[in-house]
Amino acid sequence: MKHETIRRSFEDFLKTKGLRLTRQRSRIFEKAFATHDHFTAETFLGWLGEEDVPKPERVSRATVYRTLGLLTDGGFLELLDVGSGEAHYEHVIGHKHHDHLICSSCSRIVEFMDQRIEDLQEEIARSHGFELTHHDLRLMGICKSCRRKAK
Repeated sequence: MKHETIRRSFEDFLKTKGLRLTRQRSRIFEKAFATHDHFTAETFLGWLGEEDVPKPERVSRATVYRTLGLLTDGGFLELLDVGSGEAHYEHVIGHKHHDHLICSSCSRIVEFMDQRIEDLQEEIARSHGFELTHHDLRLMGICKSCRRKAK
């Protein structure tokens, strides 16, 4: 899906909430879709703080949190619980489905896709009379780097 189409969809979503696409929301939208990394709201605030922008385009912490919430509610971002108590986000529109390996020590996230797992999930759902509409697979563990450090 093209970036402009996604942006228009976000504008339309905001209108359903009685909101408009302000300069600050636009800046947050652009930054969120400029990265392919997983990020926390605090990391995101740091990225915005590194940019030299005019005062009218500066974004408050509250606006970042509210706008990330709107982007999540609208299905533009997904929230990923990595077990650290801090939500991680990733934009999902235009990306193929994938699952995650998460290090419970350093919160490192590795994306993967394995068709055998996808097929098995479908088979299990069918055997229980379910039709899958969505799923989220997170495998928690300790990454190689953290295991090395622990030795």
